[in-house]
Amino acid sequence: MTRRARILVINPNSNEAVTEGLRQAVLPLSYAEGPEIICETLAEGPFGIETQEHVDGVAIPLRRKVEAANGVDAFVIACYSDPGLHVAREGTASPVFGIAESGVLTALARADRFGVIAIKSRSIPRHIRYLRQMGLMDRLAGERPLEMSVADTASGDRTLERMIAIGRELKEIDGAGAIVMGCAGMARHRRPLEEELGIPVIDPTQAAVTMALGTLAVR
Repeated sequence: MTRRARILVINPNSNEAVTEGLRQAVLPLSYAEGPEIICETLAEGPFGIETQEHVDGVAIPLRRKVEAANGVDAFVIACYSDPGLHVAREGTASPVFGIAESGVLTALARADRFGVIAIKSRSIPRHIRYLRQMGLMDRLAGERPLEMSVADTASGDRTLERMIAIGRELKEIDGAGAIVMGCAGMARHRRPLEEELGIPVIDPTQAAVTMALGTLAVR
């Protein structure tokens, strides 16, 4: 009997509400004959990854979690800073997808220029450095912050209202043709945000899992 493939989605922070949001976000990608999609929390992680110190601090624990995982055919690191992505890739023969990289590449397949909704202003320089490394700055329309915490984006009552306002600025002022949600905790807001803005809104975790599914389908 052929073993069912497994995709492990790792939330690098210790906020279980974010992990539950990830489970709901990837649920539409699950099907009976397809890979099992498992979402887990990195217990050693901070409550929210919001600084470079947080990003650097989870890299080795992520690597250890990837190394220790048995029977996993693909990994997704579900934080928009893609913490530990490259060191995790060194720890396994299975593919490892970062949601920032996957989300941006998916947006570029939907529009000439994309915008990003960040959680805080201090996140933006880190994201910009990453886009420069990817050579994609000329495709970035803009990035604007919510000025909220990761916890707020996952469970705050007024998060969607704020995201709509920022999304409209990215679309109408900056000229974005697609929006990438710059935090895994925003996952539950993708569909209503897209309906309000009238342009594609990319949940980066869904984008990364979709890439993992495609990779496993043709291996």
